[in-house]
Amino acid sequence: MPEPQSMKPQRGGNNTDRPRLGPMTLTLLILVGIGAIIYAASVVWTEILWFRQMHSVRIVLTQWIAHAGLFVFGFLVAAGLILWSLNYAYKHREASTRGQASATLREYQKALDPVRRIAFWVVALFLGFTNGANLANDWQTVLQFVNQTPFGKTDPQFGFDIAFFVFTMPMLNLVVGFLLKISILCLIAAFVVSYVYGTVRLLPRPHASKPARLQTGVFAALVSFFIGANYWLGRYDLLTQDGANIDGALYSDIHATLPAHSILAVISFLIALLFLVAAFRGSWRLPTIGVAVTVISGVIIGGAYPALIQQFRVTPNERALESEYIQHNIDATLAAYGLDDLEYTNYDAATSAQPGQLREDSESTSQIRLLDPQVITKTVQQLQQSRPYYGFDSGMSVDRYTVGDERRDTVIAVREMNLAGLSAEQQTWVNTHTVYTHGYGVVAAYGNSLNSDGLPSYWEQSVPSVGEMGEYEERVYFSPNAPYYSIVGAPEGSDPQELDYPDDNVQGGQVATTFTGDGGPSVGNVWNKLLYSIKFGSTDIFFSSQTNSASQILYNRDPLDRVAKVAPFLTLEQEAYPAVVDMDGDPSTEKRLVWIVDAYTTTDSYPYSQHQSLSSSTVDSRSSQVGEYVRAETINYMRNSVKAVVDAYDGSVHLYQWDQEDPILSTWMKIYPGRVEPLSGISGDLMSHMRYPEDMFKVQRELLTSYHVTNASDFYAGGDRWRLAEETSTAVSASSNASQSGGVSSGVTAQPAYYLTMQMPTQETAEFSLTSVFVPGGESKREAMAGFLAVDSETGNEAGKIRDGYGKLRLLALPSSTTVPGPGQVQNAYDSNETIARQLNLLNQADSQVIRGNLLTLPVGGGLLYVQPVYVQGTGSASYPVLRSVLTAFGNQVGFAPTLEESLDQTFGGDSAATVANNAGGETAEGDDTSNTVTQTAQQRLNQALTDASAAMQAGQTALSSGDWSAYGESQKKLNDALARALAAQEELGQSTGVTSGSTDTPQSGSTLGSPGADATQSNG
Repeated sequence: MPEPQSMKPQRGGNNTDRPRLGPMTLTLLILVGIGAIIYAASVVWTEILWFRQMHSVRIVLTQWIAHAGLFVFGFLVAAGLILWSLNYAYKHREASTRGQASATLREYQKALDPVRRIAFWVVALFLGFTNGANLANDWQTVLQFVNQTPFGKTDPQFGFDIAFFVFTMPMLNLVVGFLLKISILCLIAAFVVSYVYGTVRLLPRPHASKPARLQTGVFAALVSFFIGANYWLGRYDLLTQDGANIDGALYSDIHATLPAHSILAVISFLIALLFLVAAFRGSWRLPTIGVAVTVISGVIIGGAYPALIQQFRVTPNERALESEYIQHNIDATLAAYGLDDLEYTNYDAATSAQPGQLREDSESTSQIRLLDPQVITKTVQQLQQSRPYYGFDSGMSVDRYTVGDERRDTVIAVREMNLAGLSAEQQTWVNTHTVYTHGYGVVAAYGNSLNSDGLPSYWEQSVPSVGEMGEYEERVYFSPNAPYYSIVGAPEGSDPQELDYPDDNVQGGQVATTFTGDGGPSVGNVWNKLLYSIKFGSTDIFFSSQTNSASQILYNRDPLDRVAKVAPFLTLEQEAYPAVVDMDGDPSTEKRLVWIVDAYTTTDSYPYSQHQSLSSSTVDSRSSQVGEYVRAETINYMRNSVKAVVDAYDGSVHLYQWDQEDPILSTWMKIYPGRVEPLSGISGDLMSHMRYPEDMFKVQRELLTSYHVTNASDFYAGGDRWRLAEETSTAVSASSNASQSGGVSSGVTAQPAYYLTMQMPTQETAEFSLTSVFVPGGESKREAMAGFLAVDSETGNEAGKIRDGYGKLRLLALPSSTTVPGPGQVQNAYDSNETIARQLNLLNQADSQVIRGNLLTLPVGGGLLYVQPVYVQGTGSASYPVLRSVLTAFGNQVGFAPTLEESLDQTFGGDSAATVANNAGGETAEGDDTSNTVTQTAQQRLNQALTDASAAMQAGQTALSSGDWSAYGESQKKLNDALARALAAQEELGQSTGVTSGSTDTPQSGSTLGSPGADATQSNG
């Protein structure tokens, strides 16, 4: 009788028990997959679109391919060898084991067997992934090794080209470290599996089967071999090691540690052979003894012996024995940081000021910069902002321009878009991303003069720009504070949607524009709009009617960010600085507003060179943290190898090869051919706005606190160590916003480096320079001047040619026998001068605040001249600093007056004979002549009132000390009268300049100097 259909076994099992994917689940999985693909595209494809628009696709593809290639290689090697090791050990397991321990292991075997295959794969894949990822992070090391360029210099110990240490050693360390790690993992994997399955036993007596012995022996031999290789490479690493005070290999390193590494390397190689012999012969006695010998040797030869040599041989004779190696360190450090061509001059500075002493220094004195960029930024913000949605948050930069035949030291700032200035009602997506898209123009003022109101004397200002800059593209789409992203562009003939600039003379009060450059990837199609909607987390990008077929999306708009992405091999300056230039050298074409970025190639592998921490070397009272785009925090080689230029309108980036001899840059140019342009591509106008980089100078000046001494014996003694002068400016109190007032972070007190035009004693002409000051170091708190450093920062104006003399470092060393006041002592002289203190205290009342600007130092008159502008700022929310006086000092003589000329005359016995700038650009606008006369008259009354108030205060103190209450009461009446007249004059002065008393500033004051002695510490503001 046939079985019922239901009772027949179904071929292939019971299909009804198999889980099936329902339509809903399948659809959901498909949607998740599509979503994952789209999300990945929003990361990967948008990156390609951006680099394609920047003509730098090769940059990102090279990184990705190198990264992926190393990952795959590391993953396959690690995972493959580990999986093979696990499977080999399992395949050659013994059938049975004996003893109590074996019974326990059988339980482990039972637990492992069901999941063994999966467990082996999981372990191999996990370790392969981690090792592959770690290896991929070193893609730059591999590319540099393959494309390395010789330095043409050799190390003093082994005679190898420096490239061996910079390019080859990192690669060798990478390979040996990777193989050592894999060998250890394979050995551990083989041992664990062999132990679990009984092919290796430890008790009661160690025993291993032949396959297990072969496997563990070979891997143990590899481990020992790579340990030996590490010891051998460690011999060369001694030359780049950090030391307690001196980096590189010293006496004990060369005579004890280096031989010890060689001995330990040989021992490790021999033990590797013993492990191979044991693997085939079956005796572990010799390699076991060898391992013990290696450990003992490592302790004695590698540790104790060098310590004994140091203690009993070197320490008692350190100066003589270490001199040779200290000299290696000095020479290498000077070469690695570009200090080997330093001009060192002993400068016996004059300390007495005589009439007519500055007659021969007209080139320097005529360019003395009175505008402190850190202080005056807030003034420019208040007077040149035009609308609340504009700002000067990137601050002001010092530069120089040639207009006609006149060369002008200039402070310049870019008017950027500031979306925070929009009201809450204006903060819509359309406004913030499609209407308010760009800033507009620059403001440029003379650096060495002001107008009669103590305000910057602009020669380029307003919106649209008015002045002598000439025609240039004023729209600023790319800047450090540009909006996060903007959508711009429209088909030809469309109505413009972007705010260009405000104009009260047109309907609606503003002029509109449309971006016409090639500044960002297209969002003119559905696919790109979708990807960028995901990238920026905004559905408005996708659904907005503001986007069209010609729309572009602008992002990564900070010039530093753009340069960092297209040149990932460079360390960047902390700040970009603006310039209006003729990019192509054709006078008929429109000038461009650009951002210039100094970029560096660095390494920490230059033999014997001293390591420097960028986080400590490049910070000062103005820059309180290291730059974001630093590739290596600690370096021992640095070159300003590239000048990068970013167009403020379309964001295009040009990288110019500034250093023609830097082997690190040459190596990267092989890796990224065609990305760095030749120096010949720099136009003459662009060349004239290049300058010596500030961060490079900061690192060099930090090193010169010690390395101005180039003799090893004197360097060891350390009797002539210097330190950087401390900040004396009170700009930090100018505003609660440190970025607008030159504020400093707590604990950061080093005086910043200053750009100014000046002439060193050994120079034939005054040149644009970067300067810094040193005082004696050590535990002494002495603040006398020890050294003055200046670097020629003038690049010239010839297309494709750097001016001869650019980059020349000159150091003036002052003899310790002569006490030339340093910045701190000069500041104390100002504070302790009775007349100066009284007048500053009067200005520093409740409704105003005194701000001392940058204290500039100039080598003129056979000595050192100090100049410090004094600003006054009100306490109101709309207040801003106004320059009211100038402090000067030479030796022990000081001056304080409303103008630089008067202050210098006070300092130099009534007539300095200095040539100073006139009120260049300070002429009043048409129709303002009367106002200017009123201002001068009110200023005179104010000065007289302050002088009378000072006299009344002194009389009151004298009367009070003698107990003459009648005289004291009379002096108080005179004081009140003088203060009333001062306030009235101040109010009149404010009305004539458009400034209201009490809400902005207080006026300048001037006086002849009284005798020092009064305590006036409050005059610091």
